[in-house]
Amino acid sequence: MRRFAAVLAGLLVPAFLLAGAVVNSAMAQEKAAKASIKPKVLLDNAKVRVTEVTYKPGDELTSITTSANRIIRVLKGGTTQFTYADGKKETKVWKTGEVLWLEPGPAYSNKNIGKTNVQLYVVTLK
Repeated sequence: MRRFAAVLAGLLVPAFLLAGAVVNSAMAQEKAAKASIKPKVLLDNAKVRVTEVTYKPGDELTSITTSANRIIRVLKGGTTQFTYADGKKETKVWKTGEVLWLEPGPAYSNKNIGKTNVQLYVVTLK
């Protein structure tokens, strides 16, 4: 019986170590994806800030504050999910060519939950 327990322990310890390594790797990849989105600044002056943002599938842009009016043109559509500070979630289907006027609102994060890139051209009025 003791020999069986020793063999079992000898098999389980490496399995748990491998599982921990896989989980850590997946968490590091997820964290890298969240940090990988960098809006490309096309123009920034006293009146407007113009950026282009590309969300790859699974990418998330966190801590977006909206203290100014924005005009958004969808260069490439797809599906993203907004998560607000209060925990509320909202799914948005972006249509290529669509133009939107957005007024200031609460802070949120935005994650691409679709299977294609989402590309937005954003003009923020100052």
